[in-house]
Amino acid sequence: MRILIYGAGVIGSLYAVLFAETVYDTSIYARGKRLEFLKKNGLLYKKNQNIRRPDMKFYESGDSSKPVIFLFPGTCCLYSSFDHILDRLHSYFYTVTVSYDGFDPNEKTEFYSMEDECEKIEQEIKKKYDGRIKAAYGCSLGGSFVSLLIQRKRIHIDHGIIGSSDMDEAGRLVAKIKSSMVVPFMYKMIHTGALPKFMQKKLNKTDEVKKELYNGFLNMFGIGKGGNPWITKQSIYNQFYSDLVTKVQHGIDVPGTTIHVFYATKMGKKYEKRYWTYFKNPDIRRHNMQHEELFCCHSAEWVEEVRKAVEGDRQ
Repeated sequence: MRILIYGAGVIGSLYAVLFAETVYDTSIYARGKRLEFLKKNGLLYKKNQNIRRPDMKFYESGDSSKPVIFLFPGTCCLYSSFDHILDRLHSYFYTVTVSYDGFDPNEKTEFYSMEDECEKIEQEIKKKYDGRIKAAYGCSLGGSFVSLLIQRKRIHIDHGIIGSSDMDEAGRLVAKIKSSMVVPFMYKMIHTGALPKFMQKKLNKTDEVKKELYNGFLNMFGIGKGGNPWITKQSIYNQFYSDLVTKVQHGIDVPGTTIHVFYATKMGKKYEKRYWTYFKNPDIRRHNMQHEELFCCHSAEWVEEVRKAVEGDRQ
């Protein structure tokens, strides 16, 4: 159903939010200053002390006649963390990069929960792709998003590709403690775009191979690029906390969906055991690397692995 709200005042905006959240295709008529505000910021509202909007940002690129792949960033990472692989990936796919609420430079929102983001992603896939896409790749935290979307079965993903995600979970109390400890450090680093001095000194002393890995990993967070001052402490906390307390089912098995895991063996055997726990008969592709090293530092090899996962190992 398509709905037009004539008037963007308090009442009109309220109804627009309510209809949009129930997955109706909702448009709102506005003019003057209100129109300019909506063009710039979208329809914003406050819920549970978080600034939110009924939709979210997706960045599409490539040849739309090719199979669609959704790309999910890692924890506290921007959609631009995929920029270094897009040109190569466009040889095989039409790309849609997800930009999480609270982490997009073009809007003023806050991240609320993984479930909330999943609903908006499902809405986008239903609206633009008839509820089915060829593939989805999740970098780190993004792997948890791909897992959740598959297990919820509200849309269909032919190939779910899990980057070397840690798949950590915790109870609410432990999650609160861990998130509270992480926020001060991450907030300062992300805001300034710079490492703490002691970490920078340590990085400067490492060999060139490790330095390439660390710099590739830090690049996903925007380190060295001027910082991201629009990201709030609440968004960082909510993302860490939600990731820990949102449970992924064991033995996920959806007909017509193949789950591939890019397993970084240097992370340790316990992570491979987790993948076998969460997924039934996953296609585990082992790489003698660290967490997301393949994605960060070996873009050509990463693209080829994605292609082989989706198309098969044929040349």
